[in-house]
Formats: sequence, structure tokens, C-alpha cells
Amino acid sequence: MKFSNVEQAFLENNGISGCPKDIPYITVENFPKLGLLSALRFLEWVSENPEGIISLPTGKTPEYFIKWTKYLLKNWEKREGRNFLEKYGLSGTKRPDLNSLSFVQIDEFYPISSKQHNSFNNYVKKYYIEGFGLDPRKALLINADIISLDGGKHFSEVFPDLKVDLTLRDRDPGCPLEKIQKSSIHLIDRWCSDYESQIREKGGIGFFLGGIGPDGHIAFNIRGSGFDSITRLTGTNFETQAAAAGDLGGMEISRNRLVITIGLNTITFNPEAAVIIFAAGEAKAPVVKNALEHSPSELYPATVLAKLKSARFYLTSGAASLLENSVDKYFIEGKWNREKTDSAVINLCQKVNKKITDLGLEEMKKDEYCRLIPGLNEDTPKGVIESIVGKIEKGLKIEKNQVFYHTGPHHDDIMLGILPAVHRVINENSNSNYFSILTSGFTAVTNRFIVDLLEGAKKFFKNWVIPIAENHDFFKSGYKEERDNDVFKYLAKTVSSDSEEKNSAVILRLIRSLVEVYELNSYKELTKKINKIVEDLKKSYDGEKNTPEIQLIKGKIREFEEEAIWASFGIRMENIDHLRLGFYTGDIFTEQPNRKRDVEPVLERIRKIRPTIISLAFDPEGSGPDTHYKVLQIVADALRQWNKEADLSTLRIWGYRNVWYRFSTVETNVILPVSPNDMAVMDDLFTNYYLTQVDASFPSYQHDGKFSELTRNIWEDQLDNVALLLGRKYFSGGKHPLLRSSRGLLFFREMGVKEFLSHARELERSMEGVL
Repeated sequence: MKFSNVEQAFLENNGISGCPKDIPYITVENFPKLGLLSALRFLEWVSENPEGIISLPTGKTPEYFIKWTKYLLKNWEKREGRNFLEKYGLSGTKRPDLNSLSFVQIDEFYPISSKQHNSFNNYVKKYYIEGFGLDPRKALLINADIISLDGGKHFSEVFPDLKVDLTLRDRDPGCPLEKIQKSSIHLIDRWCSDYESQIREKGGIGFFLGGIGPDGHIAFNIRGSGFDSITRLTGTNFETQAAAAGDLGGMEISRNRLVITIGLNTITFNPEAAVIIFAAGEAKAPVVKNALEHSPSELYPATVLAKLKSARFYLTSGAASLLENSVDKYFIEGKWNREKTDSAVINLCQKVNKKITDLGLEEMKKDEYCRLIPGLNEDTPKGVIESIVGKIEKGLKIEKNQVFYHTGPHHDDIMLGILPAVHRVINENSNSNYFSILTSGFTAVTNRFIVDLLEGAKKFFKNWVIPIAENHDFFKSGYKEERDNDVFKYLAKTVSSDSEEKNSAVILRLIRSLVEVYELNSYKELTKKINKIVEDLKKSYDGEKNTPEIQLIKGKIREFEEEAIWASFGIRMENIDHLRLGFYTGDIFTEQPNRKRDVEPVLERIRKIRPTIISLAFDPEGSGPDTHYKVLQIVADALRQWNKEADLSTLRIWGYRNVWYRFSTVETNVILPVSPNDMAVMDDLFTNYYLTQVDASFPSYQHDGKFSELTRNIWEDQLDNVALLLGRKYFSGGKHPLLRSSRGLLFFREMGVKEFLSHARELERSMEGVL
């Protein structure tokens, strides 16, 4: 395999390369460097192909590609830029002129207006056409507003509910509207063919940069797409719909939205094309492994790239972690330790489907990794068993006389990440528990939910209009009082299954929030504001960015949910903080945290409660746009500041992961048995208290249902994995009742402050030099 000058220079300075089968890859340390490598290779290609045809990606992954490209172009002749050019093989290269390039939009939802900020057409125009200074006349764009339909109609007339039934391609229409829709679908198909022809007439795409979806899709070529596929209107699968839910305003919309996408054959039509797929984070590791270590198969769309000599994967270390080369490197390089021994033995058990005690010495000697264990002997498996059992015994330990500070990036993260552990420490009276949610979480609340709540409020007006109207102080200060009663009423009516009264408690809290946010002074102003909000939200398109006031209202609904959850365990309202840190804006590329705005509120809270144990979401890789990563850095920086004031040698950190990431048996050092009652409590709480989330408007691509169900599945899988290693009798015949009743296992990692800050510092350093 031959790398370009930039790729070769990057490998010499930063990276690792490999070629498992037919597609070479380059691994870099972190997400920002992934963007730097992609930007440098793009500019290198453009300098060699000034009139070439390019296709660039949309979404969050390109953030640092876009930032680095703009930075390098701006500073090409300056010392800051020259330093990068010299270091990465572009010394002496003239600044590329992007104005002569032709651009091809990769894909788009259908139908969606190009005027919407969440359309890919808008993204391309904002970040590439305008942002990179490309010539709009040389751009092939997908604009649903101008694609010809039957009778010259707009898609809103032809598809009034924004749903396109592709069965009309092959069946007779059942009504006059379906007749128009059938004709229109054929016209869209013709438009797609013309789009494909225009790409091929130009010689095909010369430079393609794209991500890889949770099912392995490239562009919107989902699992099972033909290698001969071309530009087309098509449906998607659940994984892709779940990933798109955030862009479109909820799963309710993405389930019914089709896409127009270029095909796998479109991408590979030009045999000289430089095609780069980039991926960041451990969540992408399984699909990356499938793409790179499988022979070409339509089940793994990216394997089509094996036919191209200039196809590449650019990966962070997390995304590459499951590749054979990465696994080899882990075992072969560096000092051998307990973790490597456990990994080698556990991997072998899973490979041959045996308990640890059933492994023989000769079997271990034949294994490529077990044979590397220093002093390998018949007693080696016993050490692994002791290691796992020690983690379980640690999970069974009852914590006493501790001050817990539980933190979550979003509402529901603590519950989904570590609820059984929190439940047990709350039940111990000698412990104190405090909670902080660091962001307002408003992006997880749909407009439809707020509209339904406000319209429901009108039905209750007769019940509350009298007390509100008679309470002359309500609009001055009364709205601030008795907020706890809203929560307690909600709890009581949940127990009695009185859905109408339960809903009225939520609505009353919403009314208090409206009065506070909009500074309303009378019942008349309140009703007028409710009608105006309903009107505005109904006119808004799905996924449209809300006003700051509506964002705050949505966040306050989530805060009510969180208060109700912990109040059900007896936690006082004053022990629950909603910090609403300012870096969380809902924009596609959010700000980096800063000390004054984001760190000081956390530090202030830590100073006040002086915790002995802090729980937090422990992101396995520093991906800049990820809220979990940013919250991790905020808490870490707060601890660095507090360390200057107090002795933190005994402070412990509990790092948890929820439905987005999970620990392996080796990574975790605390394993807590989860009973059927634990699972029932979690599901009941999620269903009855997280009203904005129960219908999974923004689900995980791993599960079509509630997050509580996915969490339960993860716990059950973790029990199955450990039971394979120790045997089922370890649990069913265990001395401790929690072992005998366990139907799942919760994994988390306990760290001292030094270990935690070392990890956080490593992630923080990865961001240095980024714009």
C-alpha cells in the first residue's frame, strides 16, 4: 500500500497504520487529530486536483475537519500554518484554490425543505459552499423544494403528511391523491437518474470523505445495499433512523422520512478516487472491524471500497480498538500486567465457550495471547477467577458514612448508568446524597410534547383558574412557592394511578415555569402566552432550533422529572441541583467548556457538600462534541481547583457508563449484582417519571424501545458474560442473597482522584491546539 505525502508524514509523527485485508487504515490518537489528518489530506488532494470533484460529509463528525481546513487555508502563508505544512508533508505547496472545485452533495432526507437549518442542503451551503468559498455554480445539490413533481406541485401538496409510500412504484393507486403521488415518485426517480448521470459525465467523484453509520452504512447506503447501487430515493433501517432522529426532531419523524442518496457504485465509479471513511470513538469499533476485516459483502457496505487503490479509513484509537492489529499491539507491546492476563484468559473462554476452570494448560499454551502470559501454569486461571470475584465482592460491600455527589451530563444518565448502586447507598441512613445534572437536556424534548402539555393545560383551567386568580401574589412570588408540592402530588397520584391528577401536577409546574421565564403578571397574560407558544410550535418544522425561552421551558420539564425520580427515594429538593451549564446550546457544533461559566458552578457545589465519593459518566474516549466528554472535563477541572484547597487523597470517583458505552469485564473493577426488583424499579421509574423519554423520540440505535429496556438488556448480557466465566452455580449457589437473586450485573469503575485526573488530563491534552 502506498500512502500520500501527508499520510506518510502523519504516520511518522502521530499515527499507526494497517491493512487487515484490502483497505488500509491510519489510526490517530484522538478526535481533533482525526480532523487534522482529514483536512491535510483533503488540501493535499485539492492542490493536486484543483478542478476536481469532491463530496464532503454532514453531521457532527466533520467538526474538526471543517475547523482545521479553514484554519490552514487562513494561515497558509503565516508561521502558524507553515508549521503544520512543514510537519505534515506540504512544505512548499501553493495554497489551494477551492473555487475551481465541483461539489457533489452526498445525501438528503426526503421530503425536507432546503430552507430548514437541519437539512443537509443547508449544512452544505453553510459549511462548504460559503465556509470553504466554493463556487455554487459548480455544485450539484439535492434540493427537495425544486425537484419536479406531478403538475409542478410542491412536495407539501403531493405528500401533505410528509410520508412517501414507495409501494406505489409497483401497485395501482387507490385514490386520486395516490395517483399524483405515484406519478411524482417516478419523477423523483428520474431526477435521481439525472443526478447520477451528471456525476458520471464529470468523471465521477474524485475525493470522497464520509462517516460510517451504526449499521455500517456509507452515505445512506444501509446494510444490504447493492454494490451496484446508484443515486436513488430509498428507505432506511432502524439503526439509521435512530441516528437521524436528532437531526429530524424525533424518531416519530425519522421513521417515516425517506432519503435521497448517492449509491455505492456512485462512490466507486472513478477508479482513481480518493475515498476516505473516518470514524471516532469505541461505539464505532464493531462496524469498523466488520468493514475492514470482512471480505466484500453487501452486509458490510464499506467493504465495496476494496476495489479502490486509494480508499482509506482514518480512525481514532477507540474506533480501531477491535481490529486484530490493535489487539495484537495491546498484548505484545508494553509491560505485562494483571489486566492483560485477565483479557487473554477471558478472550479464550469466550472463543471456546468454556468456564475459566475448564481451561487446560495445553489449551492456553496454544492460544496466541494466553501463551504470552509470564509464568503461565495450571494455576493461572485461578488468578483470573480471584480477580473477577474480587470485583463482585467489592460490589456487595455496603458503603457507610459517605457523602455522595452524583453527577450526570443529562437527565436520566445517573438512573440509566448506576441506579442499583445509588439505590443501595440511599437506603443506608448514614450516607448523604446530592445530585447535579450539568446540562438542561432540552434537546431531548420534542415540540409535540410541549404542545400536548399546553393544550392539556386548557382542560384544567377551570380547576386552577380560581386558586391562581384569587392568589394575588401568584404572579409576583407565589409561582416560586410550593414547588415541592408539585412533585409530591405527582408521586402520590402515580401510586394511586390517577393519571388526570398526575398530569395536572406536571402542568402546574409548567405554569410556574412560564410565569417565571416570561415574567407574566396576570392570568390573562398567561393564557395569551400559552396560545402563542402553541401556535408558534405548531408552525415550527420538526427539528427547528427553539428560542432560548422555549429551550429553558423544555429543560425545566426535564428538571421536574429528575426531581420526581429522586424524591421517590426520599431525596430533598435542596439536594438536587440543575446547573444548566452554558456550553450546552443545542447547536450542531457546541462550544468548549470554559472555567468561569462551566467549571465554577460545579466547584462551588463540591466546596459546599465536600463529597467523599463522586459518581460521573466516564466516557471512554475524548470526542470533543460529546456532552459526556465535556462534562467529564468540567468535573475534572473542578477537582483540580479543589485539590489546591483540600486533601483529596481519600476521595473516590465512581465512573459509570450508560446505554451509549459499556465496560468490559476487564475494564470494570466493581461488579454489582442486579436483582429482578432492581430491574422492575428502574423500568417503573423510567416509564412513570421520564415522560419526555418514555416513547423514545431519540432512541439508541441498539434497541427499538425504551432506554430502560436497553439498560436491562445490557445488565443481563453482562451477567451472561460473567456466568460463562465463573459458571452459573457461582450465582445460584452463592452465599450472599444478592448473588442468588441476580438477573443482571452492573459494571462501573472506582478510581482515586489521581487516577481519574490522569485519565482526564490525557483527554484534555488531546484538545490542545484545537481552534
